[in-house]
Amino acid sequence: MTLRASVQDYLEMRRGLGFKLCGAGPKLTDFVIFLEQKRASHISVELALEWAQRPRSVLPTEWARRLSLVRGFARYRSAIDPQTQIPPTGLLPRRCGRARPYFYTEQEIERLLAATLALSPARGVQGWKYYCLFGLLIVTGLRISEALNLRLEDVDLHDGVLQIRNTKFGKSRLIPLHSSTQQALSDYLQRRNRFLAGRSACHVFVSRTGNRLDKGQVHRTFNVLSRQTGLRGPSASRGPRLHDFRHRFARETLLSWYRGGHEIEPRLPLLSTYMGHVRVNDTYWYLNACPELMGLAVKRLEAQREDAP
Repeated sequence: MTLRASVQDYLEMRRGLGFKLCGAGPKLTDFVIFLEQKRASHISVELALEWAQRPRSVLPTEWARRLSLVRGFARYRSAIDPQTQIPPTGLLPRRCGRARPYFYTEQEIERLLAATLALSPARGVQGWKYYCLFGLLIVTGLRISEALNLRLEDVDLHDGVLQIRNTKFGKSRLIPLHSSTQQALSDYLQRRNRFLAGRSACHVFVSRTGNRLDKGQVHRTFNVLSRQTGLRGPSASRGPRLHDFRHRFARETLLSWYRGGHEIEPRLPLLSTYMGHVRVNDTYWYLNACPELMGLAVKRLEAQREDAP
């Protein structure tokens, strides 16, 4: 089997297991073209390193990502071609970890939501659209893509449940809603329907043309509001993110369990499933990301030691 055919089989196999592999196809195809230009019929560590470090202008973190992509493909290819060399881990180590989360205060959230309602109205729906969208992210911990992909049939206001379909790694899940969230969502949908005036639109959050709300536009609006409310400086290009609402949700959930005296270990898989994490380890990360959580964990451990015979 040729290298090009192997790339397609590898991608189909991985996607069949639920991996998105966004952008992997063009990169691996480019790698195969690079091998062809070098007149190489087998993957070697030397050529994998050379390709991964192109272009030289990008950050070393991107080099590590490119080599990791080749490493996965090389493992697959080695079952077909024994002469395939698999690049060992650590050749191009990633030098940056996960972004440090920003944990919003209640006052910051109140100011941000109030600012959404002051947005220039588009027939009375513009501000309420962002008020409901940001509020939903805050109280459910949804990813922004999950919220924007919500369709009307995914919203059950009678039972207070959202159905999140085929998200990261192909997982689907149900999200229960508090009665106050149900009411806010119901109010928004009534305004949305009046705005559309009979036009067909399947997504919950829509643009002025009735199409699904664009993620880029959401981020731009959030950045503007962040500057208005003091979350960012007037000209700052970086600062608190929409994704940090998700971090805040996880932290607040864990804090409430600690303060309530609940056992955390058996509950973590529940939170992991609720948030759509692929591994429970992704949820454990929040324990290290929040000093307050670490403090509560240490206090509980000390109390257990004192009670021990």
